[in-house]
Amino acid sequence: MENTIKATNLPKMKKPQKGQEHTVQTSRTYYIVAVIVLVLIAILFTFPLYWIITGSFKTPQAVNARVPVWFPLETTSLHYQKLFERPAFMWLFNTVFICAAAMILTCITASMGGYALAKKRFAGRAVIFSLFVCAMALPKQVILIPLLKEMAFLNLHNTLWAVILPTVGWPFGVFLMKQFSENIPNELLEAARIDGAGEARTFLNIVFPMIKPGVGALAIFTFITAWNDYFLQLIMLNDTKVLTISLGIAKLQSELSTDYGLIMAGAALGSIPIIIIFLLFQKFFTRGITMGAVKG
Repeated sequence: MENTIKATNLPKMKKPQKGQEHTVQTSRTYYIVAVIVLVLIAILFTFPLYWIITGSFKTPQAVNARVPVWFPLETTSLHYQKLFERPAFMWLFNTVFICAAAMILTCITASMGGYALAKKRFAGRAVIFSLFVCAMALPKQVILIPLLKEMAFLNLHNTLWAVILPTVGWPFGVFLMKQFSENIPNELLEAARIDGAGEARTFLNIVFPMIKPGVGALAIFTFITAWNDYFLQLIMLNDTKVLTISLGIAKLQSELSTDYGLIMAGAALGSIPIIIIFLLFQKFFTRGITMGAVKG
């Protein structure tokens, strides 16, 4: 009897109405379509990387075949053997050194500069920030001749530092770090001053942990920018010993215009560091973009 009473007192489950069923079905349809579109876009963007990697292991006959060989059944390491006969590792080391040094120095200077512009009050702060914003719209080709003369005056032309130092003064990095530093509560900074913390300790213990996602995003931006800055590398570097992997591949292409397997082997070797850097900083990059887009 008690079980019967309890069963009758249970709330009845409401059946979804027709409009609700239609909404759920439409949401599922949109979800499936969105997944299919994203998969197709991912395949489209990853296909060049697949073609380069597989092409570096194809035989010369398969590389030069009129009909594209999508799935090579016969592989060879001949192209990598030819590549290693040249100073490919030296070119790769030069590129990684340039990008890593530019990334570290840019993150340090931009984070401190952005914090100063966001939280410090001094004369000319608005003018300095306006100059940074104007410099962002200035093409690098416009200041190429002054940069070239400056590097020559400092005896840095045809050295790796001739490519690193212009990248360190990247106005976008200061602008990005200023936007992140503005979200730091002033109460935390005032509490640190009351506790007797100096500027260096306040920046390292309070400011830097709060802007770390932005620094991670800036690290990826800087590394990719320095890696792809072919124009500046072409102007500043001439000696074979200081060439980057991009210049080295271009040199191989000019010397051996028909050896596409060797060129793709160099491109595959050069893509490894950039993929590693992105995988290491992917979490900070995603958080940095999200925090930069949503404030408050």
